[in-house]
Amino acid sequence: MTIPPHPLVTRARQLAAEVLAPQAERVDQEVVPASSIEAVKRSGLLGVSAPVEYGGSAAPAAVARETTEILAGACCSTWFVQTQHHTPVITLANSELPVRERLLGPLAKGELLSGVAYAQLRAYPRLPVRVTREGGGWRFDGTVPWYTGWGLNDVMLLAGVTDSDEALFAFTEAREQPGLRPSPAMRLAALTASRTVSLELGGLWLPDDAVALRTPYATWAATDRPRNTNASPAVFGVTASALDLLDSPGGDPAAPSPRTSCAARSRWSAPSTGCCRTGCPRGPAHSAPTGSWPRRRPSPPAYGWCSAPGPPPSNWTPSAPRWPKRAPRPVRTACTTCSSTVGSPPRPARPVETS
Repeated sequence: MTIPPHPLVTRARQLAAEVLAPQAERVDQEVVPASSIEAVKRSGLLGVSAPVEYGGSAAPAAVARETTEILAGACCSTWFVQTQHHTPVITLANSELPVRERLLGPLAKGELLSGVAYAQLRAYPRLPVRVTREGGGWRFDGTVPWYTGWGLNDVMLLAGVTDSDEALFAFTEAREQPGLRPSPAMRLAALTASRTVSLELGGLWLPDDAVALRTPYATWAATDRPRNTNASPAVFGVTASALDLLDSPGGDPAAPSPRTSCAARSRWSAPSTGCCRTGCPRGPAHSAPTGSWPRRRPSPPAYGWCSAPGPPPSNWTPSAPRWPKRAPRPVRTACTTCSSTVGSPPRPARPVETS
């Protein structure tokens, strides 16, 4: 008997196939568009772990993991922006403070999208963000090293450490305001499209009713530790997309599977035929199998001629059967049939001085 998938899994697959995957490559090169975030909000996926009475789904952990795999496999940049939202939802669901009634419903229903700014707590005993009591509220000073989703999030969950070594989390609007100034968007090694910035806090004041969590730092650190030690389901989603790409016809990224993501779309290049040049007189038999080659050169061909598979022709006389493993450049070799060459000439040896 086939068990039907959870409704949220079905919605995640539909969102991935219709919205995220088709534009993933463009998004990866630019920025996550607001239209993608609006589609995520409408899908109901932002409330996957939220209580039902607040508009969420309270879905099992297995459903949350599967939807994470699907979204990350379709567009990793969009997934990275929306995944920040789930920590604030879980924090509010476990809170008994007034802010729960004000924000949990809108966050669970996807009316608001939240970001997070708490990674700096892991630098303890250094205190990148200090929180001090001031006038019936709390004053935040310091630097948040990175905040993802700037310009896309409606609110943020901001954290710092108090003078009594407590971790304090409070909500504020995700916009420039007195005491909060964002940097320009960072250019990252990956996921630059996620609109990640740093935040300078200079006297940002938040009232008591904005606080969602206040607990001893050691208690918070013990609950936070598994987040860094357990593999994210997103890793498996991106891996599945990479495998789908390899299984697509000819390995051609122009015809990817529906789950191919921006993170799994490698930049491929190949000549128009498998030979060293177009129109080689040896004809189709000389061409390599149809497909694309990765930019990073694989191991050199077994015989060193123009990349054709199989044994070399009878008139083949290679100058070097393989490229030297430690040579600064591959040795130039020539195909005696089409007179083309591959590789570069070796560097001349330095003259030896004698006295």
